[in-house]
Amino acid sequence: MTSHPKFDPSARVMLGPGPSMTHPRVMRALSAPTVGHLDPELLALYAEEQDLLRTLFQTQNEWTFALSGTGTSSMEAALVNLVEPGDEVLIAIHGYFGERLADIAGRVGGKVDRITRPLGEIFTVEEIESALKQKKYKLFAIVHAETSTGAEQLHIKEIADLAHQYGALFLLDTVTSLGNIPLKVDEWNVDAAYSASQKGLGAPAGLAPITIGPLAQSKIENRKSPVASFCLDLKAYANYWMGAHAYHHTASANLHYALTEGLRVIVEEGLEDTFARLRGNSEMLWLGLEEMDMPPFIPLEYRLPPLTTARVPAGVDPHQVRARLLNEYNIEIAAGFGALKDKVWRIGLMGYSSRRENVTLLLGALRELLK
Repeated sequence: MTSHPKFDPSARVMLGPGPSMTHPRVMRALSAPTVGHLDPELLALYAEEQDLLRTLFQTQNEWTFALSGTGTSSMEAALVNLVEPGDEVLIAIHGYFGERLADIAGRVGGKVDRITRPLGEIFTVEEIESALKQKKYKLFAIVHAETSTGAEQLHIKEIADLAHQYGALFLLDTVTSLGNIPLKVDEWNVDAAYSASQKGLGAPAGLAPITIGPLAQSKIENRKSPVASFCLDLKAYANYWMGAHAYHHTASANLHYALTEGLRVIVEEGLEDTFARLRGNSEMLWLGLEEMDMPPFIPLEYRLPPLTTARVPAGVDPHQVRARLLNEYNIEIAAGFGALKDKVWRIGLMGYSSRRENVTLLLGALRELLK
């Protein structure tokens, strides 16, 4: 009889760009008994989950729920529902995930134009207005918190208003911002936004929150062509979550237990208190990095608290240090993307990972390794 080794994963200190560490309350929720995807108890939980998601997104949108899948699933869901073949689409790219938006928009049939900024920079309102003037775009999309660089795109309300002024729907990627930094979907006039469960929400990967405003919902309900994806059809999703609760797919009850508990943790603390605590922990990290001659790559004006890109000191092999952090200290951080691969480390302080003891542990480990 074949012998199989016992699977016993390490309890890592997850300080990369995601997933973050799972909150202990969420771990307990995951272990609750599984029920069916149409069980009345799960459907009742969905109603609470929707209310909590509306609180975090700061919206009253009816179509606010969590898709089965990762953040990329919700990115693709937004685009496959909002873009019809031949639609003119403008994507603003200031990092890796903006490029992924453009890639998917093209795959679902959009005629995609790109505007770009170098890695580590963000767009001015004037640059975006100049691009929006060029054509009659149906959709404009941008990443709020670019995980590949640690930059926060500012002036979201002004950008959304410009998109509407020129006739485009406004789509915002909030995968790294939801639960980590202020996000005000209704106040900023965002037509659609999507996220993921494994970063700021203290839950494991596997669910992807999304919110669809009235203009975007109307676009989806009045499409000329069917949504090209059955699994990611948001109208069908809405019919499963609300109203008739019609069968759409077999959702994981336990992942929804987990996400709902993660949302409860944030709402109980309060959004403003959560954001202030997260920023305080990040400022502690930034100061420590500067003292070791590893200053953050992104200027303070638009630096993301949940994701710091730390400059690698001259003469240091960044990948060897990352490997030693993992093997000797059980700490995970990530390398940079593309041109930043050998120049920065990406350090995540998001969700349950953002705790002062983790900052102290990481800084101490780096001091030892870089002696």
